[in-house]
Amino acid sequence: MSARILTSWDAATARRLVAADPVANVFVGSRLDAGVLNPGSPGMIWGWPGDDVAALLHVGANLVPVVTDAEPLPAFVEAAGRYRTFQSIVGPSWFTLPFWRALGERWGKAYSRTREVRPRQPVMAITEGPRIAADTRVRPITPADFESYFAASVAMYTEEVGADPLVGGDGSYRAYCRWLVDAGRAFGIVQDGRVVFKSDIGACSGPVAQIQGVWLDPSLRGRGLSEAAVAGVTEYVLADYPTACLYVNDFNTRAIRCYERVGFDQVGEFATVLF
Repeated sequence: MSARILTSWDAATARRLVAADPVANVFVGSRLDAGVLNPGSPGMIWGWPGDDVAALLHVGANLVPVVTDAEPLPAFVEAAGRYRTFQSIVGPSWFTLPFWRALGERWGKAYSRTREVRPRQPVMAITEGPRIAADTRVRPITPADFESYFAASVAMYTEEVGADPLVGGDGSYRAYCRWLVDAGRAFGIVQDGRVVFKSDIGACSGPVAQIQGVWLDPSLRGRGLSEAAVAGVTEYVLADYPTACLYVNDFNTRAIRCYERVGFDQVGEFATVLF
């Protein structure tokens, strides 16, 4: 059975599949909300099998599956094709890692050569208020804070991804950060005119918003400040969404302990393959 590119006629089916696990599928849900199924939209979603869709694969800057078993894997390998156009694969680890290996076996170096593989990333979620007191200094980032926020975002990205987001010019990353601020999805602590803590709402759809880009100025680390700051962001998110979620590298034990103290519990596991 083969996969096919979905259209707006498939929207109800796609949303039903995403809603089966709104935390794991929040990114694809956000792309549906953005109109990815409409003609001319950046990216696309493949559905499998073509005549009775039961699994999805978002194809854009990244590959993101919506799956409940491994049966669609061969069809999605064929759909991805020989020429890789995306920068990462992100999704449930039990599917993402075999999917990546199968892509390399089928199509060769375009997929087998990677920059980094992060095989175990706990997915964590919270539905009630934080278990600890929030830092009341956390607030939405304003346009007046932008330059300092942008510098913090670049530092966060470089630390987290291991690459400079400004290579080739800062236009696209600056525009993305500006959009987060203008959309009210950027939060932080501003001290003496400088952003010393930041975090953002990334993907959001239906009842779920995903927290991303958590960063604390290196000079302030090791003092137990992160927990209260994350709690502050979490309060903002839970004011608008029933569930806040995030995912974190398993080797970042300090961050995991921070999120656990705030009240996040593990609900799944992702893997990320970076090219």
